[in-house]
Amino acid sequence: MPAYVVAEVNVSDAEAYKVYQGLAEQAVAEAGARFLVRGGAPEILEGDWDPPRVVVLEFADAATARDWYDSATYRAAREARQGAATLNMVLVEGYAPH
Repeated sequence: MPAYVVAEVNVSDAEAYKVYQGLAEQAVAEAGARFLVRGGAPEILEGDWDPPRVVVLEFADAATARDWYDSATYRAAREARQGAATLNMVLVEGYAPH
């Protein structure tokens, strides 16, 4: 069953964030995953959540997403992100119709 990583990103240093983006792209490709949403201009439809940037990744399954998060490439990306951005990130399994 597919799994998704959803992140709310708040970039504080755009130049340093570019280093993170490059490493993150590499880690996503290595995991065989893909970006479904990357940035964009979120529009509030309901509630008070107002994320400055949203990223949604699609993985083959939750185990693959966990492996991606713990991979050497993504660990390097997370280190590069220090001081450049803060984020909230969740892993959620996709919907499997009965």
